[in-house]
Amino acid sequence: MEVLEEKEEEEQREEEELKALEITDNLQDMETKVSMEQVCVPSDVPSTDTSQLPSSYKTNSLKEKKLLHIADHFLQQYAHLCPDRKPLFLHPVNECGMEKFVSTTVRPTLLPYAELYHWDGCASFVSDYLTMEPLESPDTPPSSLYSPTTILKYQRGNCFDFSVLLCSMLIGAGYDAYCVHGYATREMCTLNETLELCPLLRKPQEVPKEGMKKSNKYRVKPPPDLQSKFELQQEAKKKAETEAAEKNKEREEEKITEVEKPEHDPLHGLRVHAWVLVLSGKKDVPETFFINPFTGNSHSTTDEHFLGIESVWNHRNYWVNMQDCRNGCKDLIFDLGDTIRWEVMLSGSNKPLQLLSDAEEEKEFSDKETDDTEKEEEDVSFDMPPSWVAPIQIYPREFETRCSEGRKVILYKKAKLEKWAPYLNGNGLVKRLTVYADLDCTEVVEVREWFKNREDMLDMREVNKQTQLTTDYFSPGHLLSLKAHTYTSLEPETEYTMEFYNEARVDGLQKRVETANEMTEYFAGRDDFLHVRYMEFGKRGKKIHLAGTRTDINSRPIVQIKECFHRNPERPADEDVAERIFLIAEDMIQLTYHLKDKYITASKKDFFKAAEGNRKGNEIVMTPEMCITYQAGSSEKDEKLLHLYELLRKLTAEEKQLKQRVRQSEAEALKVLKIRENEETNVKLSVSIYNTERNEKRRQQYEAMNTTEDELWGRGEQDLDYLAPFLIQVGHREKMTKGQALRVRDDCLTDLQHRLINKANIIQARLEKAVEELQKKDQWFQQNQNRLSAEEEDDFLARRSETMFHIQILALRLNREKQTAPQKYLALEEKLHRDPRLAEHFGHA
Repeated sequence: MEVLEEKEEEEQREEEELKALEITDNLQDMETKVSMEQVCVPSDVPSTDTSQLPSSYKTNSLKEKKLLHIADHFLQQYAHLCPDRKPLFLHPVNECGMEKFVSTTVRPTLLPYAELYHWDGCASFVSDYLTMEPLESPDTPPSSLYSPTTILKYQRGNCFDFSVLLCSMLIGAGYDAYCVHGYATREMCTLNETLELCPLLRKPQEVPKEGMKKSNKYRVKPPPDLQSKFELQQEAKKKAETEAAEKNKEREEEKITEVEKPEHDPLHGLRVHAWVLVLSGKKDVPETFFINPFTGNSHSTTDEHFLGIESVWNHRNYWVNMQDCRNGCKDLIFDLGDTIRWEVMLSGSNKPLQLLSDAEEEKEFSDKETDDTEKEEEDVSFDMPPSWVAPIQIYPREFETRCSEGRKVILYKKAKLEKWAPYLNGNGLVKRLTVYADLDCTEVVEVREWFKNREDMLDMREVNKQTQLTTDYFSPGHLLSLKAHTYTSLEPETEYTMEFYNEARVDGLQKRVETANEMTEYFAGRDDFLHVRYMEFGKRGKKIHLAGTRTDINSRPIVQIKECFHRNPERPADEDVAERIFLIAEDMIQLTYHLKDKYITASKKDFFKAAEGNRKGNEIVMTPEMCITYQAGSSEKDEKLLHLYELLRKLTAEEKQLKQRVRQSEAEALKVLKIRENEETNVKLSVSIYNTERNEKRRQQYEAMNTTEDELWGRGEQDLDYLAPFLIQVGHREKMTKGQALRVRDDCLTDLQHRLINKANIIQARLEKAVEELQKKDQWFQQNQNRLSAEEEDDFLARRSETMFHIQILALRLNREKQTAPQKYLALEEKLHRDPRLAEHFGHA
């Protein structure tokens, strides 16, 4: 009772305080009415329409008014204790001219897009979707802070608007994120990236190699080093030369950077900027980092572009930085629970998110409600009121379009990045990076283009303007399993390189390289262990057209074909061919076998084909001079002439097959070039079947399917008549007497009653049977408990828990049937009274 009385007293006290605040606010409103009318709308959101905004945008609740009162009191104390520091950014006005605390402007939201579940996707979306507007005064924070919904509507805002929107999305995605009010360099505040290297051109950081392990006294003696000391010396010289060249290059780059340094900024250290702080811990974030909302890039907390922090806030609290920022943010410690380094405004929620476990975070609000013992802390604490901002919504069309008008251009150091919305360009182009040789961006060195939704699966294209070399990269799924295609021209018999997805090809072709007189194919994963096939062509003769001849009569003559094989462990080394060369012009075949263990030379066989005069028809006449054999290892007996003859016949047949394969490779290369040329001239974009806005055919099918389903459903309802079994008994008469109508009604209700009773009886019988089985099992267990092993006892307990679960389900079903049976009966009775065939006999009852 005492606790209840104390609670009532506290509630009365709070009501009195809020009433007093309301009176003072009314007075302030009367005093500042003229000034509020003169509040100018900033340039970031021109001509804001506030008529359709919710009431929370235009008024303050009692709790919000109390929060503003606390904020004013906190600001007075801060100004008294720190007179040299600038005023805090606490409660600017919103788009309706109402003062709102900055923490209540943050609206945590998880949007239904997989890309926005991660911080980099959220940051990229905000930087692309919004257009940057500079602050009215570069050295003071803005006088207004609009809601994220208004900023999304007009797609414009300053750094504070960017940060609040990004922080709301990150907190909704589960990150421990905070908005930061601080100071940064001129380039970061004005979004000037002309002196920054494009992120797409930055080289990935090399992972440092692990240090050598300490030598152990007791270890196996290593084998002798058989490397040539001369070769090692030459390598060391080359390494020293490359290091010296790299040092000279670094010096030149340093000189260039000194020349390219920006001019001195008179407002250095005074320019106000807002960004986002992400603390480690949540979402497996290993290290605390900053996010610049203008670019969407992450930065270390020691980055030189960030010059100081005034305060940070999220949707729960507000912290003021009390640490020295002479060295920028390098020496700052982001432990928000440290009251010496960070002054918190609301002491009741002082514990930041990074110190809360998942269980503590879930029970935080319930613990505050149930904890009635610590009276003093409750008197001082004040919970942050909920956000006044309406739910943040981003429609699929807006999420896909991103940039305003569907296009965005970013200038970097010696580079220009252009972005487009999907389907805006007819060729599927969504991103283009142009690299220049000079700072004035006049001489183009390289162009990289990214594509989406192309039917030919083209993903990226690199064009080197100096060598005129073009490389196309494809996603899996191309018609010819293309992975990459490097070329200077799509004309046949020019230099090109084709890479394939070998897993999708039957022959395992991985790569094909062709020049004017050569073609090399690389294979992977073949059963015959073939990995390289090299073909050399001769000069083409004069082209002669003869009636009845083939069109490929003037194909390039094949000079030689060379194939290389991996080692087959199932065969002896001196019988496993490593390389075979078919010298077609010289009528010669060379075989080289794999090296045997502990041998430095390999076995070889050279076959010389017989001339036409030494042949008997199509048969080859084998002589000892037609084969030269070298057997590595020794005095093993020579092979018989018959075996060599059979091997030569086999190689001759394979040579004919290889010639056909070479012609097939040439034809396939021509086919690929022709298809690529057609794909570039007639670009087609694929549309998902779920994208009904763009896929007109799919939309029509979907509408037709819905109409047919509705028709079928209507027909089904017409075909199934619940009174049909009972109307048969009265002869399906169109007009029934009152007695017949009463009979049909009574029979129908009686039938439903019997079915409900039978269903309940069946469930009751099953329940009784299950209870009886459980009692028998318990009785058996009590009798045999001492003789059971641990495994048998666990098995019994598992089966007993399943039986108990089954009994609980049956009991729930029985109770549900008992509760719903009267409702079903009354529903049927009402339906019968409204049935047009019976209604005239029952009146309007």
